[in-house]
Amino acid sequence: MSWLKKLTQVKKRDWVFTLVLALLCAFLYAMPEVKPLVDDSGRTVKATVLECDDSMLMELGNVTQGTQMLSVRITETGETFPAVNELYGKLELDKRFAPGDKITVVMPEDAASGTVLYAKDHDRSNWTIVLFSGFCLLLIIFGLWTGVKALFSFVFSCLVIFKAVIPLTLAGYSASWIIFGSTLLLTWVIIYLVAGVNRKALAASLGASAGVFAGLAMAHIFGKLLKINGATLPYSQTILDSLFMPLDIADIFVGSLILCCSGAVMDLAMDIAAAVEEVHIHNPQLTRKELTASGLRVGRSVVGTMTTTLLLAYSGGFITLIMMFALQGTRVNDVLNHPLVAAEIVKTLIGSFSLVLVAPLTAFTAGWIYSFRKQR
Repeated sequence: MSWLKKLTQVKKRDWVFTLVLALLCAFLYAMPEVKPLVDDSGRTVKATVLECDDSMLMELGNVTQGTQMLSVRITETGETFPAVNELYGKLELDKRFAPGDKITVVMPEDAASGTVLYAKDHDRSNWTIVLFSGFCLLLIIFGLWTGVKALFSFVFSCLVIFKAVIPLTLAGYSASWIIFGSTLLLTWVIIYLVAGVNRKALAASLGASAGVFAGLAMAHIFGKLLKINGATLPYSQTILDSLFMPLDIADIFVGSLILCCSGAVMDLAMDIAAAVEEVHIHNPQLTRKELTASGLRVGRSVVGTMTTTLLLAYSGGFITLIMMFALQGTRVNDVLNHPLVAAEIVKTLIGSFSLVLVAPLTAFTAGWIYSFRKQR
C-alpha cells in the first residue's frame, strides 16, 4: 500500500515524461533493422540434444577439432532430426554439446524427415530472461518510481544503440559524431527522467555534456597522435571484408571510447549536482563561489575512485593479454607499444580525463544555476 501511495504522489510531469519515453521506445522498437548482407535459407529454432557422437573429434591440447554428430528434438514440433556441430579449434567460437543440452539449430524451410540440421549454439535465452526479470524486479522494489524510470532509461539506451547508432554508422555517417549525439541525447533523457525536471538535472546534464565533448576532442587528437587505427575492435576486419570498405574504423574506435566513458561521466555529474543541491537546500544564503567550492570538494573526493574504476574496468577486458606478456617476459616499452595495449591505455586515460574535467565543470555550472535567482 505504501508503494501505491507513493505512486499516486508522483508529479504529473513525471508521468508525462515517462509516457513520452515509453512511446519513443515503442517507435524505436518498430523501426526496421539493418538489412543483412545474405538471406538465411532457414530459421533458428530451439531444440534438445538427445544423443551425441564424438567419434570424429580430435583432441589437440586444449582445443578440439572435428565434427560432432547430434540427434536433436525440435521443441516446437517434437520432431527428431540429425544435426552437425563443427569445431574449428577456436575456444572463443567453438561449442561442444552433451545429451540434455538446450540448443538452437538452423532448420531449412523445406526440412523433411532425415534432413541434417546445423547446430548453432547453446540456448541461453531462458536464463537471460530470468536474470533480466530479477534485475527489473530488484530495481523496482528498491527504487520504487525512480526504479521504474531507470528501467525505461535502460531500455531506451539499448534501443538507441541498436536502432539508431548501428544503422547510421553502417550507412556511412561519422560514427564518432553519431555516438556523440546519441550520448548527449541519452545523457539528457536519463538525467531528466531519473532526477526530474529541475535545476539539479540541468546542472548535471550541462556538466556531463561538456565532459563528453572534451573526451571526444581529445580522443580524436590522441587517437591520431598514437596511431590507433581502430583494428583492435572485435570483428573490425570482418566488417571491412563484408562490403563495408568505406567505414572508418578509427572513427568508430573514437565513438566507442566516448560511449564507454559516458556512463561514468553522467554518474559523476549527477553526484556533484546532487551534492550542490543538498548544500543549497540546507543553506540557501551561500554565494555562487561558496556553492562552487562545495561542488569542487565533492568532486575531488569522487574523482580519485572513479578514475581507478575505469582502470579496473578496462583492465579486466584484456587481463589474458597481460598474462601472455608476463609469461613471455616482454619488456614494458614493448608492452606499451602493442596496438591492443595502446588502445586500452587511450580508453582509460581519455575516460579519466573526461571525468577529471566534468567535476569542475559541473561544480561551476551547479554553483551558477543555484545562485542565479539570489544573485539576480
